[in-house]
Amino acid sequence: MNSAPGHVVDVPTDRGSVPVRRTGPLRYATAARFRPPVPVPAGADVPVAGAMCPQPPSRLEAVMGPSRSLPQDEDCLHLSITAPAAPAAHRPVLVFLHGGGFSSGSGLLDWYDGARLSAEGDLVVVSVNYRLGPLGFLRHPDVTPGNLGLLDQLAALRWVAENIARHGGDPAQVTVAGQSAGAISLALLLRHPDTPRLLRRAILQSPVLGPAQTDLAEADADGAAFLAALGGDPFTAPADALLTARAAAAAHAVERTGSRVTPPFSPVVGADPVPATPPATGLDGIDLLIGWTREELTAFGLTRADARAAEGPTFAAPIAEFGAWATSAGARVTTYRLDWEPAGSPFGAVHCLELPLLLGDEAAWRDAPMLGDVPWSDVDEFGRVLRGEWAAFARTGEVDPAATEGHPVSWGLGPQTPPDSPNS
Repeated sequence: MNSAPGHVVDVPTDRGSVPVRRTGPLRYATAARFRPPVPVPAGADVPVAGAMCPQPPSRLEAVMGPSRSLPQDEDCLHLSITAPAAPAAHRPVLVFLHGGGFSSGSGLLDWYDGARLSAEGDLVVVSVNYRLGPLGFLRHPDVTPGNLGLLDQLAALRWVAENIARHGGDPAQVTVAGQSAGAISLALLLRHPDTPRLLRRAILQSPVLGPAQTDLAEADADGAAFLAALGGDPFTAPADALLTARAAAAAHAVERTGSRVTPPFSPVVGADPVPATPPATGLDGIDLLIGWTREELTAFGLTRADARAAEGPTFAAPIAEFGAWATSAGARVTTYRLDWEPAGSPFGAVHCLELPLLLGDEAAWRDAPMLGDVPWSDVDEFGRVLRGEWAAFARTGEVDPAATEGHPVSWGLGPQTPPDSPNS
């Protein structure tokens, strides 16, 4: 039973209005600058006003629209919980890790509100903040070992394991979903031996598996470029100075990689908690759902034709390779591809397009150019179908392709790519 306090709101569903309880923001850990997270004691909630990590504007505003302004503060290791208000036996849990290129975003944004998914799917939905940019992913031997944002995510998952039962969730039925940077994070965390003990299932939405990761030498070079641009003590410099120096580090990353898509700070392979090589075993009993949208890279300036040409090498092939590893390590893998092309949108089936189908509401997404001229009623109609699939996967580890017949999404079983035509 959910015995935690919170604000109850009514959510319209096809079964009528369903009351859900929103709880939070809550603190799951504390952290000094450039230091690992320190968990809060289990057994009691620690309410906070809520803030997101200091960050620049999102580079995807032209696609997603402007995000709601939230306070920015280094004290940002917060999460929020949405759960059906009606008493019930412990419900499946879905934890969401947001995207934003490891540079922007927050689990507290209204884009990621889980009310619809919770009400329709009878789930407990948890949205998580983690540290970003240099505060979360700088690596330098004199400052930080790197990957602090990933350690934050692990701390959040441990908080869920220890505390979610008080909020009506079943700690033995946890699905972690990540989108973009959140999905990349999850793919890397699956290498860590603790992660399979903290989740039963995982959903990876649009992971770029390769360019958004750095090795130790690359990360050290990027860190040195950042500190040279900062020109002061990284432990005492104002957050604004860190963001200014981040821009210089971004230019260095472009020079190093030749790509304007690769973020200046990102997970480091070979630094805790990411082993240098994926383990051969350890995913027994884990269900994975992995997929992408057909024209992901229109979000980053490619034409729709060029985005389709890049689909294979950038998403389909790396995801198939990742799925093959996960299968060999014991996981059961399902894949998907979203082919939806909203009328009036120049972006087609763009990166982030599944988000308004799954999370948030009409008010959160009303200014999203990627939705074009599509009425919200049509977005919500398709969204209910897709939310049903995500909820079914969180409950059983399986999807039902028949339930999406006639909708622009395709499915595959095992570590192969989905079929070329929807629902074939």
